[in-house]
Amino acid sequence: MSEKVDYQVIRTFGPSIFKIKIPKYILDNINEHTDKLLSNQEDQKKYDHGNNLAGDVTQEFILNNEIIKESGWLDFLSTCSQKWIEIETGKKIKNFHLIKTWVVRQFENEYNPTHWHGGHISGAGFLKVPKDFGEYKQKKIRKNNPGGHLQLIHGSRMFLCNSTLTLKPEVGDFYFFPNYLMHTVFPFKNSNEERRSISFNAFIDKDIYDVYGNY
Repeated sequence: MSEKVDYQVIRTFGPSIFKIKIPKYILDNINEHTDKLLSNQEDQKKYDHGNNLAGDVTQEFILNNEIIKESGWLDFLSTCSQKWIEIETGKKIKNFHLIKTWVVRQFENEYNPTHWHGGHISGAGFLKVPKDFGEYKQKKIRKNNPGGHLQLIHGSRMFLCNSTLTLKPEVGDFYFFPNYLMHTVFPFKNSNEERRSISFNAFIDKDIYDVYGNY
């Protein structure tokens, strides 16, 4: 990943969150790969990952090693993880082991319930986003429509401490977070367009992740 990118470390509540833009060439490569899968029934069955994940969504595809490497996605995940961990801990990770990465296709009324991931670090970002997320009946909901949004959850609400961070999907935005951070995706009401996201799980150096072993 040679091009210069902007990043942001978010500290709204406990765990650190690393926000960055997916380079356009990687975004295009993964979207093109996913679109090709949609035209091939055999490949759809081969890479279907829906039964292994939490959501009630149209489709979830695991990405194979070839597209992960050739698209630049593996390098992006590894480089960003290294930068994030170095900022937070002052340590350089020597090992980045991608467990798996997958694409989620979500449409009207579909959702991802509150869940967390395996591994040490995880992340989620957006490949395609509807022009709008539909209309809601209640005025309060209409004003701050959470449809299709990603919500990160940690702890409980206290004075001067929020327990949630709700993120509006923007194409190319990607968020890295610790594997244990709970999160959910709300359903939306636009029946004509797809919300397409991508996620991953990975292991890093055990001695960096295992903070309890460092004392």
